[in-house]
Amino acid sequence: MNTTRSLTRAVACGTAALALAACGGGGSDTASTAADMRAASSAQAQAEAANLVVRARASLLANVGALMQLRVNGVAVADTEVRETTYQNYSFSVPAIGSGDKVDVVFTNDLNANGQDRNLYVESITVNGTTVAATAEGVTLDRGIGDKAFDGLDVIPGQRSVLWNGALRFAAPGGSAVASALSPGCKAFYDARPAFALSTTRTLDTAAALANPAKGTALAEPNYQTCLTRATNHTADGVSTFARNDYSRRQPFNADSTRHLVYALDGHWHLYDAHTHARLKVLPFLAADAEPQWHATNPDLLYYLPTNGVGMQIHELNTATGTTRVLGDLAARLKARWPGANAAWTRSEGSPSKDGRYWCLMVEDAAWNSLGVVTWDRDTNTILGTKNTNGVRPDHVSMSPSGNYCVVSGDDASGTVAYSRDFSQSKKLLHKSEHSDLAIDANGDDVYVSVDYQANVGDIFMVNLRTGVRTFLLPSYLNGSATALHLSGKAFSKPGWVLLSTYGEYGGRQWFHRKLMALELKDNPQVHNLAFTRVVSNGYWSEPHAAVNRDFTKVLFNSNWGTGSATDVDAYMVQIPVGALKSTGLPGTGTPPATQTPLAVTVGTVTHAGYNASYVLATNQAAACRASWTTGNSYGALYDDIAATANGLSHSKSLSLGTTAAQTVYAVCKATASGAEKEVAIVLP
Repeated sequence: MNTTRSLTRAVACGTAALALAACGGGGSDTASTAADMRAASSAQAQAEAANLVVRARASLLANVGALMQLRVNGVAVADTEVRETTYQNYSFSVPAIGSGDKVDVVFTNDLNANGQDRNLYVESITVNGTTVAATAEGVTLDRGIGDKAFDGLDVIPGQRSVLWNGALRFAAPGGSAVASALSPGCKAFYDARPAFALSTTRTLDTAAALANPAKGTALAEPNYQTCLTRATNHTADGVSTFARNDYSRRQPFNADSTRHLVYALDGHWHLYDAHTHARLKVLPFLAADAEPQWHATNPDLLYYLPTNGVGMQIHELNTATGTTRVLGDLAARLKARWPGANAAWTRSEGSPSKDGRYWCLMVEDAAWNSLGVVTWDRDTNTILGTKNTNGVRPDHVSMSPSGNYCVVSGDDASGTVAYSRDFSQSKKLLHKSEHSDLAIDANGDDVYVSVDYQANVGDIFMVNLRTGVRTFLLPSYLNGSATALHLSGKAFSKPGWVLLSTYGEYGGRQWFHRKLMALELKDNPQVHNLAFTRVVSNGYWSEPHAAVNRDFTKVLFNSNWGTGSATDVDAYMVQIPVGALKSTGLPGTGTPPATQTPLAVTVGTVTHAGYNASYVLATNQAAACRASWTTGNSYGALYDDIAATANGLSHSKSLSLGTTAAQTVYAVCKATASGAEKEVAIVLP
């Protein structure tokens, strides 16, 4: 199905040049003047309705101006020829633009000939009334023709002079949702700590003793000094068995972060005040796997499905009034496609696009046999594409934040695949389904963030859904130990970050175990410690399932607070000030990352007696090492771990050899922070 939108033309004169004289109007002819006035009035009305204004000028070549195309989240929405040689406002009415959306101003016809040079000059864009300069922090210029303008390879900091074909990329400023504020308790907490900064240490800390706090009291998380509150007390709140956050891939906070959802064992959904932590009400109509999804901008509205998607409808609930309505009824259309269709849902782990417009749902029959996958457009109530699954049931499905991709996650031979909305194109992301989430990177692209326990033995990584580029982020398997984890990419208004929560460990503790962390989405990422979860793992309900709000100021997580109970679980909240997350430099911003020291590996004491040998290695930074009999192997291809000290700087290995003769063996070490690898040869005399 063709989903390309019609392109919108600019108001050529712009809001500052709509007067008749400026547009070349006027004259003595009354009819002509009236027509010009009507045209100007129409142009004025269109300009006033515009939600995107580009202030630009051009230099012409052969009397042809600069062709300027506008894209929002990768979708072309408008184009025009810029012919004015002084800065003018070019106004566009385009589909809604939300906070953090990617806006590209694309120059497509650069040319230098006969002593003339055609260029585009962009001073700023104005989105929903807020202006961002082309030279502002975070704006980038991706140089290249066609697809190369969006490949992220030839990127420089944003500038007014677009002297090459390329895309000048902005992140849209504040959307229509109110920016979340700290609760009064946490505001007072941070006001008393003006020098607060998040911890970035990667040391093996022990969670400090802390009694289970009283509900609602703001206190310092003892290890990392963040503002911590207990958000629920299921016993005092009268909530059945537990009162917990549902899942890391679901957004628990409403559009302005003043309310959040809580799930109980009896299947009821409860609404809580995110500032006072008061339980407000049991939400009507929702039961068990109703998959509630908050409206992107209206803090009172949320969407929900019938339990397990049976009935194939999407509903909208006003949490303030308790009224509900059917937003989309897909039953007849899905039955026409698959006569046995009975349910349409994400299997409780997916989300719509960040603006709530595009949905990806899996369709099943009454016996829960998989029939297919479908994408649906809320705004037009149309089905955009369908795909047969031929009986292979996905683990879950989800729409990417931009709405450009339906991601189907499965453990069959297909693995996890990102499809275009009409399913005409696909890109494999991973060979199976793992704990993961979809997020937005610093450049505004959709990314799949996951752990890989198979081919790369626990690497946490991301894949850019547009380019297919895979980036190593962190290990979750280190020095023979592993961790279980969840990811939350719901901080759509804080692109470039995800929330990482870990629970349980196997083979010994490491620095990242049983914590909440803000993880930067880039090579050699920054990691900010937020809190220990104080979870003693005992099955699914005891997992932290931490989720983050849209601007990464509030985190909701679950804990049995050291009791080891499977169900005596409550929700806890960590709050951090706006701007607390500090990047070491984002791709293309001109802010260089911290200098990275190359990984160095030194061979220490080597012994060889008969059939036995041993050696010691030293690394200049925390690393994990594995042994090999041959050269040229990558760390991920080896499985013979070399023991290391807790700080990852000293490594020792004992060998049983098949001969007493002198020989050379090898070791490959991988830096914990950057993922850089280094191979060394060890001579056994």
